[in-house]
Amino acid sequence: MEGTKQSLEGLRKLFSHPSLKEETAEHLKVKVFENRQIMGAAAAVAAATKIKELLSQKDQVRMIFAAAPSQNEFLAELVNQQGIDWSRITAFHMDEYIGLPDDAPQKFSQFLTDRLFKLVKPGELHLIQSSTTIEQECQRYSDLIAAAPIDIICLGIGENGHIAFNDPPVADFEDSFIIKPVELDAPCRQQQVNDGCFPDFDAVPTHALTLTIPTMMAGAHLFCIVPGSTKRAAVEQTLRGPISTSCPASILRTHPDCTLYVDRDSYGMLQVPQVSTQGGQA
Repeated sequence: MEGTKQSLEGLRKLFSHPSLKEETAEHLKVKVFENRQIMGAAAAVAAATKIKELLSQKDQVRMIFAAAPSQNEFLAELVNQQGIDWSRITAFHMDEYIGLPDDAPQKFSQFLTDRLFKLVKPGELHLIQSSTTIEQECQRYSDLIAAAPIDIICLGIGENGHIAFNDPPVADFEDSFIIKPVELDAPCRQQQVNDGCFPDFDAVPTHALTLTIPTMMAGAHLFCIVPGSTKRAAVEQTLRGPISTSCPASILRTHPDCTLYVDRDSYGMLQVPQVSTQGGQA
């Protein structure tokens, strides 16, 4: 009952505060919201609607999730969405640090388990095991991902424009791998400190496993959730800059069904109208 009430509250927020602005950047659909709470609720409602639509058409839905503080509001509202048969969901995640202890709270598998997986209990859950032999784990996870098409990917964009851990120095739009080990660039590692995930720069792992850009682009439906002023430059380059690995997320403009959810801070405060507390424009 409590979950239903919370879900209804998310819908109430969504409909009382609709998107402030919508646009397209080539194929990429963009929706701008007043704040990250409303943005997260809107993305969760849209993702849940797509999940239920696909479950009405097929036996299983295969999904990939991102793990980052930017996803918190989205994940919290997705958990509360009613009518999803999670037993028919196969869940993956898109990246994992190399070198952290199995019980480290910063591990992305732990982040998603705490905020989503242990709450909704997907029928199949495949976590990246970065503490095993890297070559063997890449083969294992590649086989799992390649077993059938990916239906839905829920992702974010990093301060340096990365998607998953495809930072500009290692991003490859034509990558032949499904998952690969990468060295994290300095802006990416600093973001982990800025996000409060690590106490200082030296504590952030230098390497990780990540799904590659072609793997991400092969997902049928992409929901990209990007709040916060620290992401504004990356959002600007994603929407307005050249499609280039200097901003890996720019490739999202070529995806046939990707929606970018941003808030006033990440989109740029001066580019959208103010909204009063009554829900109208100020």
